[in-house]
Amino acid sequence: MKFGYLLIFACAFCVNVYAQKTVATPAPPMGWNSYNCFGSAVHEDEVKANAAYLAKYLKPHGWEYVVVDFLWSYDNPPGSNIGNPFQKNLQDGSFVPWLTMDKWGRLLPQPDKFPSAFGGHGFKPLSAYVHQLGLKFGIHVMRGIPRQSVWAKTPVLGADGITADMIADTSSKCDWMNHMYGLNMDKPGAQAYLNSLLKLYASWGVDFIKVDDIARPYHKKEIEGYRKAIEQCGRPVILSISPGETPVSESEHVKQNANMWRMADDFWDNWKEILHMFDYAKRWEGTGGNGHWPDCDMLQIGKLSKRGPVGNERYSRFTDDELYTHITFWCIYRSPLMIGGNLPENRAIEQKLFTNDEVLAVNQHGADPRQLYKNEDSMVWYSRIPGSRDIYVGLFNIGENNRDVSIDFAALGLKGKILVRDLWQKQNIGAYQNTFKQTINKHGAALLRLTPAN
Repeated sequence: MKFGYLLIFACAFCVNVYAQKTVATPAPPMGWNSYNCFGSAVHEDEVKANAAYLAKYLKPHGWEYVVVDFLWSYDNPPGSNIGNPFQKNLQDGSFVPWLTMDKWGRLLPQPDKFPSAFGGHGFKPLSAYVHQLGLKFGIHVMRGIPRQSVWAKTPVLGADGITADMIADTSSKCDWMNHMYGLNMDKPGAQAYLNSLLKLYASWGVDFIKVDDIARPYHKKEIEGYRKAIEQCGRPVILSISPGETPVSESEHVKQNANMWRMADDFWDNWKEILHMFDYAKRWEGTGGNGHWPDCDMLQIGKLSKRGPVGNERYSRFTDDELYTHITFWCIYRSPLMIGGNLPENRAIEQKLFTNDEVLAVNQHGADPRQLYKNEDSMVWYSRIPGSRDIYVGLFNIGENNRDVSIDFAALGLKGKILVRDLWQKQNIGAYQNTFKQTINKHGAALLRLTPAN
């Protein structure tokens, strides 16, 4: 009998350890990312301002991550913009400008942009500020190792006698950013380098890393390397990989090694890109859940491109109806929710979109989102509610005229009278039998909760 108890305990322990490795978040992460409003040119005071807004207005609704996006080790001159396509001459063969880096070849935040990093403190002070607000802190990193560290032959921490030039794959280059080489993960010291990165990030209090230039093309061994580095860093860290298209053929591998992965390239405030996202999402249907999430990319809502990267400074170009479609689909599909706009400049509509708890519950608590149907003019997605017979349903008018969008309850496995609640309006609509339809503006959406009356 004692052996049986020990066996059960051992099995439970193994399951728990496995879960810790692969399930860092039971629901899609929700937060803010600096990229869409500041590009590479975000400064510490702007990060703090967005964090303070998030803590005051959005944290009560589940938003918690504050993520500093790319090129934080690069000194943007005052007033400079970095847009797309990115500057291929960011570093030439002379490695000018020199990125801020330690003696182990690990990039550090640039003190002119992040003054609290001065003196080798890294992101620890900024992370502490975010944590004091009850939030979590994240950073963007580029895959691989800095070319300037390869040139300088910096030693690899934790790998005696190994230098950066011995682990770099100089044939593996990002085609839109020229300051990194890939890592040859078969070389001794390559994993040690990634381990040293994650230990550094853990010492800063990092809770989330977005690794870029790794999902397309799909760098399987380097993705595994980051996952292994996270496991040994001593801190739970969410791993996001970018950009898409992540190959659907790698769905099992990416679920085992990352918490979220981009399905498509960068998403912006254009209706055609929403239509394309519906198609990407259908390809990944059935793969999300249990700590791994196909990622539709950031929410293009609010004040965008204050300092690049795409177009002039503006509020989102989406119409109000398109904004509702945008966030409704991200919620019913259970994509991670990362706000791209500058939060302190939010207006009433942004606040309304980000603080509806009934809508956000669809993202955080729905299960197994599926497409019920899609035709030229309309589309319906639904998800289950665990522990309930209720069903969440998203209705979408993707045509060019106002129209009715309908659902057949039998197609959802529902019988008898069905109570319908409008989640955006936070009101019950009524009881219906067999079918339900709602008139929706062009490019608009509705989000419902269906409850069997009996």
